[in-house]
Amino acid sequence: MAVVAVTGCKAEVDRAGGAGPEPQGQGQGKAGSALAAVDQLAVKGRAPKTGYARERFGTAWADTDSNGCGTRDDILKRDLESVRYSDGKCKVVSGRLAPDPYGGRDITYTRGRSKVDIDHLVALSDAWQKGAFQWEPSKRIAFANDPLNLLAVDATPNRSKGDGDTATWLPPKKGFRCAYVAGQVAVKKKYGVWVTAAERDAMKKVLGTCPEQKLPTGGNPTAAPSRFHAR
Repeated sequence: MAVVAVTGCKAEVDRAGGAGPEPQGQGQGKAGSALAAVDQLAVKGRAPKTGYARERFGTAWADTDSNGCGTRDDILKRDLESVRYSDGKCKVVSGRLAPDPYGGRDITYTRGRSKVDIDHLVALSDAWQKGAFQWEPSKRIAFANDPLNLLAVDATPNRSKGDGDTATWLPPKKGFRCAYVAGQVAVKKKYGVWVTAAERDAMKKVLGTCPEQKLPTGGNPTAAPSRFHAR
């Protein structure tokens, strides 16, 4: 499994109003970089949230890769260390998130009283308002269960995110922000989810501090995804 190392990402986003003007000299990135990919995203206004429901993206944690395990357990198995199972294969009952990419803490995972969430890097509601309301159900199910869009994280910062995009929320751990935004760009590019102007500017502001940050790849049900983890 590939490891994406991230260092030196020190970007702040104005939570109320986006990122402001694009920094001088940081508008373009090299081919294959996340910064370059931002310019490939469609820019439109946010559509109404009317009609959104979690169920529009299928049953939660479906077994879309037909390996006999639900997506949640697949991601726990991928992202945790010292994993233990109740059935020897799928049902993760304990492990350790070391460290949590959003806050940097080591967190013990225990099934049933977990402090670990599986986050959608691009929130389902955000995607709905930026194109997913037009999709076929099968595409929404694939989006909700794509490992490229999923990450095990500390529940506390994750629940402050809600359905925020890059313009309104970033992980508290500044050293992970480049990888986080690169992940959002990769997911939106893969599925054709658009961005608002404020979101595009915020993405460029973060990725302008790390222009060599590669665009993550992988994530389809038959391929191991890139690992969005910064130590």
